[in-house]
Amino acid sequence: MSVALSTPPQRRLSGGIMSAYGLGSIAYGVKDQGFGTFLLLFYNLVLGVPAATVGFVVMCALVLDAFIDPAVGFLSDRTRSRWGRRHPWMYGSAVPIAVGYTALWSPPASLGETGLLVWLFVCAVIVRTAVSCYEVPSVALTPELSSDYDERTRIMAYRYLFGWAGGLGMMLAAYLSILAPVPAAAPRAAFATFGMVGAIVIAVAILVSAAGTHREIPNLPKPPAITGTLRESFAELFESIRNRAFAILMMAGLCAYTIQGIGYALSNYFYAFVWMLHGVQLVYLIFALMLGAATAFVIAPRVARGGSKAGWAVAFGLGAATVQTAPFWLRLAGLFPVPGTPAFFPLYFVVVAVGTACSVAGFILGASMMADVVEDSEAKTGRRSEGVFFAGSFFVQKCTSGIGIFLASIILAIADFPVGAKPGTVDVATIDRLTIVYASVYVGLALIGAFFFSRFPFGRAEHEARLGKLAGAPVVDAGPH
Repeated sequence: MSVALSTPPQRRLSGGIMSAYGLGSIAYGVKDQGFGTFLLLFYNLVLGVPAATVGFVVMCALVLDAFIDPAVGFLSDRTRSRWGRRHPWMYGSAVPIAVGYTALWSPPASLGETGLLVWLFVCAVIVRTAVSCYEVPSVALTPELSSDYDERTRIMAYRYLFGWAGGLGMMLAAYLSILAPVPAAAPRAAFATFGMVGAIVIAVAILVSAAGTHREIPNLPKPPAITGTLRESFAELFESIRNRAFAILMMAGLCAYTIQGIGYALSNYFYAFVWMLHGVQLVYLIFALMLGAATAFVIAPRVARGGSKAGWAVAFGLGAATVQTAPFWLRLAGLFPVPGTPAFFPLYFVVVAVGTACSVAGFILGASMMADVVEDSEAKTGRRSEGVFFAGSFFVQKCTSGIGIFLASIILAIADFPVGAKPGTVDVATIDRLTIVYASVYVGLALIGAFFFSRFPFGRAEHEARLGKLAGAPVVDAGPH
């Protein structure tokens, strides 16, 4: 079967379109911050379910995502409607996500431990499946909006900026009002309110973003409908995902997002039990995270214009590992300021801001590199499979709240961290074990991730050559190989 290739133009997008597109990532930011930062704490410290059990259940739900995400991407690639390939999925996901997210934080009071675990599993599956139906088609728009090498980094920078703003905005609301003064001591009802507020923000962000990018539908690539048997369809799917560059990015991303997931899940434990943060300090800390994300938004597109995206992703990943773990190592050596002293919080503020900037910049560059994989596959197979490839990327991101939470729960178990502990009641030896294991795992995963990023085979020269090849080869055989 022969089909015409459909490569988008190399163009710079208007600020309005960029903002509308980025706005949708607020939904994932709110969901991800909730899952990553508060879910383990809620079910463990508030509802009394053992941390390792919570982590295991959340990771089990992730197994289904390994099948759901590629299926959504594959079906999205093959969707043909007057609203294009992506927007029907985006509009249709808003209500299911909101309903599932509200239920996640409002388990019936009559449930015992087993009932709570079943509730957690079912709600996690519903939320993450519905999020897939939005996020996979939405992020697949990145290589469709422009084929310009630098513009794609800028697109991803907007997406990450809005995503972090959504997540941190929800965290700010939690610390200032909904879960104040200390999330670990907040009642069940407060978490139910947290879930309802988050659900409203998620639904609004999705619908506004979908409507704001709706006028771009006529400008998006329109590859012809692909027909064939179910067997041929699966053959095409597996041919696409065998791409070597895709596998490299998947492995690098798995390490990076698992690190982020562990950090999210343990952040409130570190804030309350290691650094003794409370009240206004937690608010200032959110501004440090925002400052770091905004810095990454500025620097990632700029460094990409002057060098290798893969090389900079390695540098930022290792930089984040160095900066983020330094306070823990220095604390063990007695060289970091003691919490409560005048020097402590200003220094910790800088550490958080710089470490976040490095981490987010690396994520932006890694995500923009996935667009190169799409066109490499198109040149080899004749099919534009944005949905399939970005589904893989999105699945890796979900490891933040799957493998990350599971490993965080294992770290708590190794440290013998007590269930239902209150700040100031945990002995120093337990705190030391917690920080040593966490920092060691972080550094190890960062080194593995850097290794994979360094093996990514494409840069600017390969991108330009590939576009030239695609432009000169309008018709290819896109049948099963």
